[in-house]
Amino acid sequence: MELIKKYFPDLSATQLDKFAQLDELYTSWNAKVNVISRQDIETLYERHVLHSLGIAKVQAFRPGTNILDVGTGGGFPGIPLAILFPEAQFHLVDSIGKKIRVVQEVAQALQLDNVRAEQVRAEKLTDYYEFVVSRAVTRMAPFVDWVRNNISRNSYHDLKNGILYLKGGDLEEELAEVNRKSYVYNLSDYFGEEFFETKKVVYLPL
Repeated sequence: MELIKKYFPDLSATQLDKFAQLDELYTSWNAKVNVISRQDIETLYERHVLHSLGIAKVQAFRPGTNILDVGTGGGFPGIPLAILFPEAQFHLVDSIGKKIRVVQEVAQALQLDNVRAEQVRAEKLTDYYEFVVSRAVTRMAPFVDWVRNNISRNSYHDLKNGILYLKGGDLEEELAEVNRKSYVYNLSDYFGEEFFETKKVVYLPL
C-alpha cells in the first residue's frame, strides 16, 4: 500500500480506502478461485496493482472515457485503473466465468459503479471504446485483430485512441509483426522497484 501512496500521492481518502481493501479481498477470493499465483499474492501491490497503474503514467483517462480491459483475469489492470479514474467507464471481459465472478464480487465490495464485468470473448464485442487495455494476454498482432473494430473515432486525449498493453521483455520481433507504428514506454522510468526493470507499456494507436 505504501508503494501506491509513493507513486500516486494525490489520491483521495476514498481511493486510498479502496486500494487498501484490495489485499483482503484478493487474499480471500484467491483461496477459492486461483486468479493470482500463490507467490504473487504476497506482492499484490507491486506486481499487480502498481503494475496495472503503470498505464496511468502513460495516459490519464478523462471523465467519460470508455475503456475495455481484455482478458482481465482477476481484474487487472481494470480494477486498479477504475479506482484511480472513478469518472471513466471500464468494461472488463474474460472468457473464463469463474474469474469474471471474482471481478464482479471485488467491484461490488468496493462499490465501483464504473466497472462492468462480463464473460465474453473480445472478438464478440460490438461496443466502442477510446482505449483498450490488457496485460500480456497474447501476442500483439492477434490482439490487434480482436479489437481493431472496437476503437471509437472520438479521440480527445493526449494520445490518439488505441491500445495500451502491459508487456515485458524484448518486444522487437513481436511488434514487427504488427504492420503499424507502436510506441514503447519503460515502466522503469516511472517506478524504481527491480520488478519493473523489464516491464513496459506498449501504445498502439488504431
